[in-house]
Amino acid sequence: MKNKSLSFWLFLTPTLIALALVVFIPMLEGLFYSFTDWDGLSFSKMVGFKNYITLFQDKAFGNAFWFTVAFVIVTVILLNVIGLGLALLVTQKFKGSSFLRTVFFMPNMIGGLILGFIWQFIFTQGFSAVGNALHLTFFQNWLTDATTGFWGLVIVTVWQMSGYIMIIYIAYLQNIPSEVIEAAKIDGASAWQRFTKITFPMIAPAFTVCMFLTLSNGFKIYDQNLSLTNGGPYNSTQMLAMDIVNTAYNAGNFALSEAKAMIFFLIVAAISLVQVLYNRKREVDL
Repeated sequence: MKNKSLSFWLFLTPTLIALALVVFIPMLEGLFYSFTDWDGLSFSKMVGFKNYITLFQDKAFGNAFWFTVAFVIVTVILLNVIGLGLALLVTQKFKGSSFLRTVFFMPNMIGGLILGFIWQFIFTQGFSAVGNALHLTFFQNWLTDATTGFWGLVIVTVWQMSGYIMIIYIAYLQNIPSEVIEAAKIDGASAWQRFTKITFPMIAPAFTVCMFLTLSNGFKIYDQNLSLTNGGPYNSTQMLAMDIVNTAYNAGNFALSEAKAMIFFLIVAAISLVQVLYNRKREVDL
């Protein structure tokens, strides 16, 4: 850092200023307000850790936390498995592979709110029509039940993000020297052996990146949750981001909302940091 030129810092300064104004200063303000009785406009006194004590006694926050954790676990596994599978598929030499890349990536270009409303129509109208035609109650009222509502959110998220994760894996798969794969084939290595012993170790950095992205995105999801289920029925599909927003704007308790946001930030930061450090270590071992 000491050897960086003046021009480097001049180019970096606008970015640092923007980052401070958009991220660091608001975060410090939020931390301060979490110790007050702030109502969104002003505060009259400091309340210490009262808001933090209240949030740990809030059943809605606890339910939203565990619902979000379950959602993150499922989506992280599915997104990485499906994303890597699609990447392996479209990196094979056959006609139409470039077209398939475009098709698989296109859902990521649709905004979260619009995507949620599209899938809401599919779940409420399309699934109901299939259920009525086949006389299957399984397809009825998908978004009015906590269990099927959960899987509805999972389906939408996986459908939207799989193509994005695929692109990251493709970038690393294309950097694997073809000579290494050919040598393994000549030595008699099976497709599974080539994948586990050569391909996966060489794309380990991509796995670290994709794990970080899917983890952080899973915890932060709000727009799909809002447009698809709106937290219903009876807040049973309400995720952490939605609980924080509702605490502020529906309940009018902005100070408690800030406290929840601080705990939310610490949880996501800690999990993401541990994941990155662990996977970085495994990259070296592999």
